[in-house]
Amino acid sequence: MKYILALDQGTTSSRTAVFDSDGNLITFAQEEIEQHYPQPGWVEHDPEEIWQSQLRTVYEALKRAHITAGDVAAIGITNQRETTIVWDRASGEPVHRAIVWQDRRTAAYCAELKAAGFEARSRAITGLPLDPYFSGTKVHWLLQNVAGLRDRAERGEVCFGNVDSWLLWKLTGGKQHRTDYTNASRTLLFDLTTLNWSGEMLAMLKVPAAVLPEALPCTAHFGDTDASLFGTAIPITGIAGDQQAALCGQAGFTAGAAKCTYGTGSFVLANTGEKIVQSQKGLLTTVAFSSEVGKASYALEGAVFVSGAAVQWIRDEMGFVKGSPETDALARSVPDSGGVVFVPAFVGLGAPHWDPYARGMILGITRGTTRAHIVHAALESIACQAADVIRLIQQESGVTLTELRVDGGVSQNDFAMQRQADLLGIDVVRPVVSETTALGAAYLAGLGAGIWKTPDDVASKWKVDQRYKSSIPQEARAKTLRRWARAIERCRGWDAPEDDN
Repeated sequence: MKYILALDQGTTSSRTAVFDSDGNLITFAQEEIEQHYPQPGWVEHDPEEIWQSQLRTVYEALKRAHITAGDVAAIGITNQRETTIVWDRASGEPVHRAIVWQDRRTAAYCAELKAAGFEARSRAITGLPLDPYFSGTKVHWLLQNVAGLRDRAERGEVCFGNVDSWLLWKLTGGKQHRTDYTNASRTLLFDLTTLNWSGEMLAMLKVPAAVLPEALPCTAHFGDTDASLFGTAIPITGIAGDQQAALCGQAGFTAGAAKCTYGTGSFVLANTGEKIVQSQKGLLTTVAFSSEVGKASYALEGAVFVSGAAVQWIRDEMGFVKGSPETDALARSVPDSGGVVFVPAFVGLGAPHWDPYARGMILGITRGTTRAHIVHAALESIACQAADVIRLIQQESGVTLTELRVDGGVSQNDFAMQRQADLLGIDVVRPVVSETTALGAAYLAGLGAGIWKTPDDVASKWKVDQRYKSSIPQEARAKTLRRWARAIERCRGWDAPEDDN
């Protein structure tokens, strides 16, 4: 039996999972990575730590599975998207720490571009708003702020990539500088219609074309690992950004399928098929999946910056619980939030508000408020944020979703998932295999390597673990969401630069 390795490089950890040729999870290894916060609103990672931690998890996963590289048919890569790395083409050395997707240092630059009237063209070409979230403005910042980097970039001496490109470069011994359509579609530099890099966007953001990776479909042959790493070369045949990989892991290959991954943030994707739906109200249009050069399925996406991170804050900074699983019972210990609303806008608001200056707030506190009420409100905020996005996806796509497939850490919290179903009014479904991001990378690699022939072969393997049905009246749902909307308005623009006049 041949196996597939799924390399899942995330915001807080690097993981490697081993799947068999039936798509069953055999084992995985995981290693946390350090978060760097050099200034308020800035978030960075060490690219070498990303690489070394990912490499160590590969070795550990092979060891735990009792297999060697010769037993591996293919590797799939999935990664934290938008996190931006620039490295020297000759030495492979990073020129700066990776600027993480959460980083907001380019907010003022984005405001300048918007004021100059560039927002409409950005959305028309890339499907994305001009926001610090995306890679393009982060590359611009590096070119402007690292001494001599722009000249080196113009000469083609450095490479830019999201984390997938960085890992591919390292895995292939510097032989391949490539990415896939899903990651490319998160850069602000990629034309959704042509599925090529956009000269207009490169000019707008002043990014030289010489630094760009080659963009390929998700199931292409991206290269082979350097034989010195694992003892033999292994083909790398699948790459997708983490949220698109999770959609694939949820068998969301067809129009109308929708999933929400609750990780550090929450990410809702709804497949719109070959139709590019341009959002007018703050959603992202992005590539969902591609298996053919020049063709793709598209998606509407809502990216919520903080969800699981709110639970971590409750645990680590506030000390309300010793472990995240305790939040389920604590939230259930009170009948409701006691009027408390928690907006976890720690790094601004993502979809559908896109306000980099919003900040977190806890509202409605009284003398009777307890930690249970705040934990209840924190879990409810995760469901409220996703509900905002899903309602808008249905409105703009014209598709009525019948269920939401869920994965990620918070999906294991029964209270949070029941609250999600209550606030959506549709079924919320958790699959048997909860590691859907890694599973999606494995599926893509398996399709690329010919282990599975079609997406339908993959979809037949998806199975339900738990189905949550809405259990509250419509008026109760509407009341909760109205109160949530009022809280959102109060936190918007909180940290905006003050007018000096």
